[in-house]
Amino acid sequence: MHIYTLPSLSSKQGENDQRDMKKLLLLLVLAATVTSGTTARGQQNAGPAKWTYESKKAGNGEYKLIFHLNLDKGWHIWSLNPGGDGFQIIPSFTMDRSTTITQKGKVVEQGKTTTTTMEGIDGKVTYLSGKVDYTMTVVAKQPGRVTGKHTFQICDDRQCLAPTDLNFSFDLK
Repeated sequence: MHIYTLPSLSSKQGENDQRDMKKLLLLLVLAATVTSGTTARGQQNAGPAKWTYESKKAGNGEYKLIFHLNLDKGWHIWSLNPGGDGFQIIPSFTMDRSTTITQKGKVVEQGKTTTTTMEGIDGKVTYLSGKVDYTMTVVAKQPGRVTGKHTFQICDDRQCLAPTDLNFSFDLK
């Protein structure tokens, strides 16, 4: 077994070796950052939340962008209209600007909803659990790609995880 030790800073070669090691570490961190970007193709896992994506042509240049969410048992996501005291972080879906593709209407949610009171929250709140679908309708002047990000927060009966941002990309054909 070989253990690499950094030379002392007093030698010129040691300074060069340390500078090279720092450059290598920076390069590795940058490579990890660049390759960790996600798109909406395939599946994205964010802890107890598993996302898959689908686009369906609806006709007349309209497409349905469907964000499928499968939550692990015991976890939930706030409804787009959660009620409560206004401190719930609701899912949001934001398209990047495009001159050929526009959003039509609001995002629609579908899934098993629960409306109840919760300790520490004023008023009744609504959340979804299990399998949840969010549908965004877009109008495309021509086939293209829709990109953007969606933000969400999931909770269980003891905690809410920090909000998560995921990038998405849908090819409209």
